Amino acid sequence: MAFIIKRLTLLFPVVFGVLTLVFLLIHLIPGDPVDLMLGENAQISDKETLRKELRLDEPLGKQYLLFAGGVITGNFGNSLHSRKPVIELILNRYPATIKLTIAAMIMALLISLPAGIYSALRQYSFMDNCSMFFALLGVSMPNFWLGPMLMIVFSVNMGWFPISGDEGIYSIVLPAITLGTGMAAILSRMVRASMLEVISQEYIITARAKGLSEVRIILKHALKNALVPVITIVGLQFGALLAGAIITETIFSWPGIGRLLIQAINTRDYPLIQGCVLLISISYVLINLITDIAYSYIDPRIKLK
Repeated sequence: MAFIIKRLTLLFPVVFGVLTLVFLLIHLIPGDPVDLMLGENAQISDKETLRKELRLDEPLGKQYLLFAGGVITGNFGNSLHSRKPVIELILNRYPATIKLTIAAMIMALLISLPAGIYSALRQYSFMDNCSMFFALLGVSMPNFWLGPMLMIVFSVNMGWFPISGDEGIYSIVLPAITLGTGMAAILSRMVRASMLEVISQEYIITARAKGLSEVRIILKHALKNALVPVITIVGLQFGALLAGAIITETIFSWPGIGRLLIQAINTRDYPLIQGCVLLISISYVLINLITDIAYSYIDPRIKLK
């Protein structure tokens, strides 16, 4: 419990560090949100009125203090364009991102665990070489290329899946494959390497000498110990999937927080950008915390301090 409280306490400086950096960077982006909202041909008086209403005429330092004070009190402000509360816009989109990320994670685990285990048990066999070749291929394909290719083949030519949007369970298949392919490739190689190290240990040899079945040795003794380093990668990659969903959601017009962030950047919607980054940062830190806790569950020898 003390470890969890300590990690949650560290959450605040980390999040505020990220937000301070984002606040400074987004104000360096060329373009005026008032011009985007009213158009460049609008009256100067109208622009000044709107700028004052949005408090964009305040010095940068004061804007930051207003923003930081709002975050502390749980008030993230209103969107500059829709005028709706930022927290409402984010909470409407976040479930779609979580759904897509979990689908990508499940797909990656379903592919990587069997492939990694089989490759380790049949090292240097034909299937092992094929598995590692496809793992290398998978990690080499960027989402911005793989996504459109899947759309052309399976949506445009075959008509099996919707091209874009969230229109039911079929519409999540292609975005999940796009997002999860890279992770499946990384995990396959990690599972294989970890299993190769574990199955050569003396306790595995002893288990075989006792006459235990191969299935029991692999699943109960080898896999459990091999999962410790894999969990590290899964935790880190889950956070990476949340960030990587920005590209995938944009390609497939998926109504998640990543697409919302891109729209906010295009319109210089400062409060919305900061709110999206805040949520992604908190999610990333919490996932790392859950990963650390999972260590002690998988391997009781690991103590959290």
